[in-house]
Amino acid sequence: MAGMATDIVMILCTAAPDNAAVLAEELVSRRLVACVSILPARSTYRWKGNVCREPEHLLIAKTTKARADAAVAALRSMHSYEVPEIIVVPVTSGYTPYLDWVRKETGDTP
Repeated sequence: MAGMATDIVMILCTAAPDNAAVLAEELVSRRLVACVSILPARSTYRWKGNVCREPEHLLIAKTTKARADAAVAALRSMHSYEVPEIIVVPVTSGYTPYLDWVRKETGDTP
């Protein structure tokens, strides 16, 4: 199965610690994603000419390609950052029962 494309994607999004749980809860409640893992992170980045170092949380949301655009739009509308990091990454393979569960929980069961 390695290297075969699936209809599943992961959305990576960093957020302020006080915003991350709200984003995750909304995405799951709206069935835009099946699951969101939240990991603590420390980010270093350049913003408006300054190097910034901030504690953040990394959200890893699992969903389908069909739901990805709506999930990205929801993240953008609820996010506290001016330019949030929102990256959609294709899942090339995985454990079939888990991938089926993602489809079921997002309403995209074939």
